[in-house]
Amino acid sequence: MSVRVQTADFDISAEIARLRAANPKIGAVASFIGVVRDINDGDAVAAMTLEHYPGMTEKRLAEIEAEARARWPLDGVLIIHRHGRLEPGDRIVLVATTSAHRQAALESCAFLIDWLKTKAPFWKLEEGATGAAWVEAKESDDRAADKWKR
Repeated sequence: MSVRVQTADFDISAEIARLRAANPKIGAVASFIGVVRDINDGDAVAAMTLEHYPGMTEKRLAEIEAEARARWPLDGVLIIHRHGRLEPGDRIVLVATTSAHRQAALESCAFLIDWLKTKAPFWKLEEGATGAAWVEAKESDDRAADKWKR
C-alpha cells in the first residue's frame, strides 16, 4: 500500500528498497523525511501529539497521491505519516516518489509534502515548558501549497 498512517516508526532504507524493488525503469528516487524539532517559533518542544480521523485521513492522503500521479509520470509513490505522541528527533513523515527522470520525482515529492502540510487532516499538539498548545496553520505553508494550484 502506498499510503500508511501508523503509530510505529519506519525504516527509511527498507521502505525505499520496497518502492524500487524489481523496477529497472526507475531512474530517480526523491524523498522527504519530516522530523520532530525541539523548538518551534522560539519555544522549546518536549513532545508533539498528532491526532487524525481514521478512515478520513487515509482517504485524503490517497486523493493527494492520485493528484501527484495525474500530474507527473511516476512509477511509485509512498506516503507514511505517523500519529500519536512523538518526541524531538522522532520521524513524523516519509514521502518518496520514483520516476524515470529526476524532475518528475523531485517536483512530485515537493508537491506531496506541500499539500500534506496544508490539506491532510492532522492536528498537532505541542508540549513545552508553558504547557500544551495546538499548532496553528502557517501562512508560509499555504503559500508553498498555492504554487501547485492549477
